[in-house]
Amino acid sequence: MARSQASSWHAAAPARRARRLAALTRAAQTALLYALLIVVLVAMAIPFAYMVAGSFKTNTELFGNALALLPTAPTVRNYIDLLNGSQIPYLRQLANSAIVGTGTTLLTLAVSSLTGYGFAKFDFRFKRVLFIIVLATLMVPAQITLVPLFLLMHAFGWLDSLKALIIPASFNAFGVFFMRQSMLAVPKELLEAARIDGASEFRLFWRIALPLTRAGLTVLGILTFLNAWNDFLWPIIVLQNDVNMTVSVGLANLNGLYHVRYGMIDAGAFLSTVPIIVAFLLLRNQFMSGLTAGALKGA
Repeated sequence: MARSQASSWHAAAPARRARRLAALTRAAQTALLYALLIVVLVAMAIPFAYMVAGSFKTNTELFGNALALLPTAPTVRNYIDLLNGSQIPYLRQLANSAIVGTGTTLLTLAVSSLTGYGFAKFDFRFKRVLFIIVLATLMVPAQITLVPLFLLMHAFGWLDSLKALIIPASFNAFGVFFMRQSMLAVPKELLEAARIDGASEFRLFWRIALPLTRAGLTVLGILTFLNAWNDFLWPIIVLQNDVNMTVSVGLANLNGLYHVRYGMIDAGAFLSTVPIIVAFLLLRNQFMSGLTAGALKGA
């Protein structure tokens, strides 16, 4: 009996060693992954930390010891001068950015969801050709369209207005493609059953398709809002008056010819990131679920 137990123990030894080796391998891979994530996190957080710390410094302290993170003599003067409008109408520009971001997001979601629903659920002549043309526009650099778009805005009389930022940005091929892929996941049987019950096409879209693609709408909405909030090239071309400028263009105007208050620029940049952080924290669950749903559909 003892001999048989010893032989079985020796026979099971390689399997135990293999399991221990597999467990050690998984632990090493997990540790390496966490170490890599920590390195990436630190690399991304350092510039943000220097921006926040720099907003409480004067130019003398910023250039006196550029590598020092914590200010030796913290001051809120940069925030006071920024918010009181002595340099630029910052609060008005912050509101302009909010209007542009919200308006662009809502209009993009409306246009992209309707167009994506049409491409996903309807069969019509030249459907494939039209969709290929839409996708082909993704390969056209945005800089190429600046001149004709500027002339178009001039012809409409929209220069130096927020309409020139909201309306052109709301018609984009990426949103159409993204929502078309989301609409493909809506069961055709569900739509056919609703049609038999007498539902109109718009009711099918509003009551069935949109609720089922809520995760995709959230992802597209967040990406659109971020792009509209951070856009710099197009606003600096069409906006001229300080009162109509967005916050990204307004901060660029703080670069004076003879004197630049870098602490004030850091303060404005930090305040402009707060709405983005708050929006992401409120919608992070929907954003992650939307990305995960897209990954599973693609698989």
